[in-house]
Amino acid sequence: MQSYDDCYNEMMEKIRQRVFDRKIWVSLDETTDAEGRCIANVIIGTLEEDTAGPIFLLNTEALEKTNHSTVSKLVDKSLSILWPDGIRHDDVLLFLSDAAPYMVKCGKSLNALYSKMVHVTCAAHGLHRVSEEVRNQFGTVDKIVANVKKIFKKAPSRIQIFKNYAPDIPLPLEPIITRWGTWINAVLYYCKYYEKICDVVNMLDSNDALSIKVSKKNLVKEHVQNNLVYITSNFKVLSESILKLQTKNMPLAESLSIVTIFKHN
Repeated sequence: MQSYDDCYNEMMEKIRQRVFDRKIWVSLDETTDAEGRCIANVIIGTLEEDTAGPIFLLNTEALEKTNHSTVSKLVDKSLSILWPDGIRHDDVLLFLSDAAPYMVKCGKSLNALYSKMVHVTCAAHGLHRVSEEVRNQFGTVDKIVANVKKIFKKAPSRIQIFKNYAPDIPLPLEPIITRWGTWINAVLYYCKYYEKICDVVNMLDSNDALSIKVSKKNLVKEHVQNNLVYITSNFKVLSESILKLQTKNMPLAESLSIVTIFKHN
Protein backbone atom coordinates (compact mmCIF):
# COMPACT_ATOMS: atom_id res chain seq x y z
CA MET A 1 0.00 0.00 0.00
CA GLN A 2 1.39 3.39 -1.03
CA SER A 3 2.07 5.98 1.64
CA TYR A 4 0.74 9.53 1.47
CA ASP A 5 4.16 10.81 0.38
CA ASP A 6 4.40 8.21 -2.39
CA CYS A 7 0.96 9.14 -3.74
CA TYR A 8 1.81 12.84 -3.59
CA ASN A 9 5.15 12.41 -5.37
CA GLU A 10 3.59 10.21 -8.02
CA MET A 11 0.85 12.76 -8.74
CA MET A 12 3.31 15.66 -8.82
CA GLU A 13 5.42 13.78 -11.34
CA LYS A 14 2.35 13.25 -13.54
CA ILE A 15 1.57 16.97 -13.36
CA ARG A 16 5.16 17.87 -14.29
CA GLN A 17 5.00 15.54 -17.29
CA ARG A 18 1.68 17.01 -18.48
CA VAL A 19 2.97 20.60 -18.34
CA PHE A 20 6.49 19.83 -19.54
CA ASP A 21 7.61 22.34 -22.17
CA ARG A 22 4.15 23.99 -22.16
CA LYS A 23 3.04 27.51 -21.44
CA ILE A 24 0.75 27.65 -18.42
CA TRP A 25 -1.79 29.80 -16.60
CA VAL A 26 -2.02 30.12 -12.81
CA SER A 27 -5.05 30.88 -10.69
CA LEU A 28 -5.41 31.44 -6.96
CA ASP A 29 -8.51 31.73 -4.83
CA GLU A 30 -9.08 31.64 -1.11
CA THR A 31 -11.99 30.57 1.03
CA THR A 32 -12.79 29.96 4.69
CA ASP A 33 -13.17 26.39 5.92
CA ALA A 34 -15.50 25.06 8.63
CA GLU A 35 -12.98 25.94 11.34
CA GLY A 36 -12.63 29.54 10.18
CA ARG A 37 -9.18 29.10 8.63
CA CYS A 38 -8.25 30.95 5.44
CA ILE A 39 -7.50 28.27 2.84
CA ALA A 40 -5.82 29.25 -0.43
CA ASN A 41 -5.79 27.00 -3.50
CA VAL A 42 -3.35 27.36 -6.40
CA ILE A 43 -4.53 25.90 -9.70
CA ILE A 44 -2.62 25.64 -12.96
CA GLY A 45 -3.46 24.63 -16.51
CA THR A 46 -1.79 24.46 -19.88
CA LEU A 47 -2.53 27.03 -22.58
CA GLU A 48 -3.66 25.33 -25.78
CA GLU A 49 -4.39 26.91 -29.15
CA ASP A 50 -7.81 25.44 -30.00
CA THR A 51 -9.09 23.77 -26.85
CA ALA A 52 -9.02 23.93 -23.07
CA GLY A 53 -5.96 22.21 -21.61
CA PRO A 54 -5.77 19.98 -18.52
CA ILE A 55 -6.25 21.67 -15.13
CA PHE A 56 -4.52 20.67 -11.89
CA LEU A 57 -4.76 21.62 -8.23
CA LEU A 58 -1.10 22.35 -7.54
CA ASN A 59 -1.07 23.44 -3.92
CA THR A 60 -3.35 24.14 -0.94
CA GLU A 61 -2.27 26.02 2.16
CA ALA A 62 -3.76 27.69 5.22
CA LEU A 63 -2.76 31.36 5.44
CA GLU A 64 -2.49 33.25 8.72
CA LYS A 65 -3.66 36.38 6.90
CA THR A 66 -4.65 37.24 3.36
CA ASN A 67 -2.90 40.13 1.64
CA HIS A 68 -0.91 40.74 -1.54
CA SER A 69 2.34 39.69 0.13
CA THR A 70 1.18 36.29 1.44
CA VAL A 71 -0.62 35.50 -1.80
CA SER A 72 2.38 36.43 -3.96
CA LYS A 73 4.65 34.25 -1.86
CA LEU A 74 2.22 31.34 -2.12
CA VAL A 75 2.09 31.56 -5.93
CA ASP A 76 5.89 31.65 -6.14
CA LYS A 77 6.24 28.78 -3.65
CA SER A 78 3.70 26.67 -5.55
CA LEU A 79 5.52 27.14 -8.85
CA SER A 80 8.78 26.12 -7.17
CA ILE A 81 7.02 22.87 -6.26
CA LEU A 82 6.08 22.41 -9.91
CA TRP A 83 9.62 23.18 -11.09
CA PRO A 84 11.96 22.12 -8.22
CA ASP A 85 15.05 22.61 -10.41
CA GLY A 86 14.19 26.25 -11.05
CA ILE A 87 10.99 28.12 -11.88
CA ARG A 88 10.45 28.55 -15.62
CA HIS A 89 9.35 32.19 -15.34
CA ASP A 90 8.89 32.69 -19.07
CA ASP A 91 6.44 29.77 -19.27
CA VAL A 92 3.91 31.48 -16.99
CA LEU A 93 1.82 33.61 -19.33
CA LEU A 94 -1.44 34.19 -17.46
CA PHE A 95 -2.50 34.82 -13.85
CA LEU A 96 -6.23 34.58 -13.13
CA SER A 97 -7.84 35.91 -9.94
CA ASP A 98 -10.86 37.75 -8.63
CA ALA A 99 -10.92 41.54 -8.57
CA ALA A 100 -10.21 42.01 -4.86
CA PRO A 101 -7.78 44.93 -4.31
CA TYR A 102 -5.12 42.71 -2.72
CA MET A 103 -5.29 40.36 -5.72
CA VAL A 104 -4.79 43.26 -8.13
CA LYS A 105 -1.76 44.33 -6.07
CA CYS A 106 -0.53 40.72 -6.06
CA GLY A 107 -0.68 40.66 -9.86
CA LYS A 108 1.51 43.75 -10.03
CA SER A 109 4.03 42.20 -7.63
CA LEU A 110 4.23 38.98 -9.61
CA ASN A 111 4.81 40.87 -12.87
CA ALA A 112 8.23 41.85 -11.53
CA LEU A 113 9.23 38.18 -11.49
CA TYR A 114 7.14 36.86 -14.38
CA SER A 115 7.68 39.47 -17.07
CA LYS A 116 5.62 37.67 -19.74
CA MET A 117 2.66 37.10 -17.44
CA VAL A 118 -0.63 38.93 -17.96
CA HIS A 119 -2.95 39.37 -14.97
CA VAL A 120 -6.66 38.98 -15.78
CA THR A 121 -9.41 39.35 -13.18
CA CYS A 122 -12.43 37.04 -13.32
CA ALA A 123 -15.13 38.32 -15.69
CA ALA A 124 -17.87 36.46 -13.81
CA HIS A 125 -16.77 38.15 -10.58
CA GLY A 126 -16.90 41.52 -12.33
CA LEU A 127 -20.48 40.89 -13.46
CA HIS A 128 -21.39 39.78 -9.94
CA ARG A 129 -20.13 43.11 -8.59
CA VAL A 130 -22.40 44.85 -11.10
CA SER A 131 -25.35 42.78 -9.85
CA GLU A 132 -24.44 43.72 -6.26
CA GLU A 133 -24.58 47.39 -7.24
CA VAL A 134 -28.03 46.80 -8.74
CA ARG A 135 -29.09 45.26 -5.41
CA ASN A 136 -27.79 48.32 -3.54
CA GLN A 137 -29.86 50.63 -5.74
CA PHE A 138 -33.16 48.85 -5.05
CA GLY A 139 -33.46 48.67 -1.26
CA THR A 140 -37.18 47.86 -1.13
CA VAL A 141 -36.84 45.00 -3.59
CA ASP A 142 -33.88 43.69 -1.59
CA LYS A 143 -35.98 43.70 1.60
CA ILE A 144 -38.67 41.68 -0.17
CA VAL A 145 -36.15 39.13 -1.42
CA ALA A 146 -34.59 38.82 2.03
CA ASN A 147 -37.78 38.59 4.08
CA VAL A 148 -40.28 36.59 2.02
CA LYS A 149 -37.93 33.61 2.01
CA LYS A 150 -37.65 33.85 5.81
CA ILE A 151 -41.41 33.48 6.11
CA PHE A 152 -41.32 29.92 4.80
CA LYS A 153 -37.96 28.83 6.21
CA LYS A 154 -38.46 26.00 8.72
CA ALA A 155 -42.21 26.77 8.80
CA PRO A 156 -44.14 23.68 7.60
CA SER A 157 -47.57 25.19 8.25
CA ARG A 158 -46.82 28.28 6.11
CA ILE A 159 -45.26 26.11 3.41
CA GLN A 160 -48.48 24.10 3.32
CA ILE A 161 -50.53 27.29 2.92
CA PHE A 162 -48.25 28.32 0.05
CA LYS A 163 -48.53 24.94 -1.68
CA ASN A 164 -52.30 24.79 -1.27
CA TYR A 165 -52.77 28.21 -2.83
CA ALA A 166 -50.03 28.04 -5.48
CA PRO A 167 -49.22 24.37 -6.13
CA ASP A 168 -47.69 25.05 -9.54
CA ILE A 169 -44.94 27.44 -8.49
CA PRO A 170 -41.78 26.78 -6.44
CA LEU A 171 -41.16 28.23 -3.00
CA PRO A 172 -39.49 31.68 -2.92
CA LEU A 173 -35.82 31.68 -3.85
CA GLU A 174 -33.05 32.65 -1.45
CA PRO A 175 -29.88 34.31 -2.80
CA ILE A 176 -26.66 32.51 -1.86
CA ILE A 177 -23.61 34.69 -1.29
CA THR A 178 -21.18 32.16 -2.78
CA ARG A 179 -23.29 31.64 -5.90
CA TRP A 180 -22.98 34.73 -8.06
CA GLY A 181 -26.05 36.15 -9.76
CA THR A 182 -28.57 34.46 -7.47
CA TRP A 183 -30.04 37.78 -6.26
CA ILE A 184 -30.98 38.66 -9.84
CA ASN A 185 -32.54 35.20 -10.23
CA ALA A 186 -34.60 35.81 -7.09
CA VAL A 187 -35.87 39.10 -8.55
CA LEU A 188 -36.89 37.28 -11.73
CA TYR A 189 -38.92 34.90 -9.56
CA TYR A 190 -40.74 37.73 -7.74
CA CYS A 191 -41.42 39.54 -11.00
CA LYS A 192 -43.01 36.43 -12.50
CA TYR A 193 -45.09 35.46 -9.46
CA TYR A 194 -45.64 38.85 -7.83
CA GLU A 195 -49.42 38.69 -7.50
CA LYS A 196 -49.49 35.16 -6.09
CA ILE A 197 -46.71 35.96 -3.62
CA CYS A 198 -48.71 38.98 -2.43
CA ASP A 199 -51.83 36.84 -2.02
CA VAL A 200 -50.05 34.17 0.00
CA VAL A 201 -48.28 36.68 2.27
CA ASN A 202 -51.56 38.49 2.92
CA MET A 203 -53.08 35.22 4.14
CA LEU A 204 -50.60 35.11 6.99
CA ASP A 205 -50.82 36.81 10.39
CA SER A 206 -48.38 39.72 10.71
CA ASN A 207 -48.01 39.03 14.41
CA ASP A 208 -46.56 35.57 13.78
CA ALA A 209 -43.17 36.79 12.54
CA LEU A 210 -41.34 40.04 11.83
CA SER A 211 -40.54 38.78 8.31
CA ILE A 212 -44.27 38.65 7.52
CA LYS A 213 -44.81 42.21 8.74
CA VAL A 214 -41.79 43.54 6.79
CA SER A 215 -42.81 41.65 3.64
CA LYS A 216 -46.38 42.96 3.71
CA LYS A 217 -45.15 46.51 4.23
CA ASN A 218 -42.76 46.41 1.28
CA LEU A 219 -44.79 44.37 -1.21
CA VAL A 220 -47.48 47.07 -1.37
CA LYS A 221 -45.11 50.00 -1.75
CA GLU A 222 -45.47 52.20 -4.81
CA HIS A 223 -43.35 51.28 -7.83
CA VAL A 224 -42.28 47.88 -6.39
CA GLN A 225 -43.80 45.92 -9.26
CA ASN A 226 -42.41 48.43 -11.77
CA ASN A 227 -38.95 48.04 -10.24
CA LEU A 228 -39.20 44.24 -10.47
CA VAL A 229 -40.06 44.53 -14.15
CA TYR A 230 -37.26 47.08 -14.71
CA ILE A 231 -34.62 44.85 -13.11
CA THR A 232 -35.86 41.81 -15.04
CA SER A 233 -35.85 43.65 -18.36
CA ASN A 234 -32.45 45.26 -17.96
CA PHE A 235 -30.38 42.95 -15.78
CA LYS A 236 -31.53 39.41 -16.51
CA VAL A 237 -28.53 39.24 -18.85
CA LEU A 238 -26.27 39.53 -15.78
CA SER A 239 -27.23 36.18 -14.26
CA GLU A 240 -27.35 34.54 -17.70
CA SER A 241 -23.84 35.76 -18.53
CA ILE A 242 -22.43 34.71 -15.15
CA LEU A 243 -23.86 31.21 -15.59
CA LYS A 244 -22.34 30.89 -19.06
CA LEU A 245 -18.93 32.18 -17.96
CA GLN A 246 -18.81 29.56 -15.21
CA THR A 247 -19.07 26.74 -17.76
CA LYS A 248 -16.09 24.43 -17.51
CA ASN A 249 -13.62 24.13 -20.41
CA MET A 250 -15.14 27.01 -22.36
CA PRO A 251 -12.88 28.27 -25.20
CA LEU A 252 -11.44 31.76 -24.68
CA ALA A 253 -13.12 33.08 -27.84
CA GLU A 254 -16.54 32.05 -26.53
CA SER A 255 -15.90 33.71 -23.14
CA LEU A 256 -14.90 36.95 -24.87
CA SER A 257 -18.03 36.74 -27.00
CA ILE A 258 -20.24 36.51 -23.88
CA VAL A 259 -18.58 39.60 -22.38
CA THR A 260 -18.93 41.51 -25.66
CA ILE A 261 -22.64 40.67 -25.98
CA PHE A 262 -23.21 41.73 -22.36
CA LYS A 263 -21.40 45.01 -22.97
CA HIS A 264 -23.61 45.85 -25.95
CA ASN A 265 -26.80 44.93 -24.07
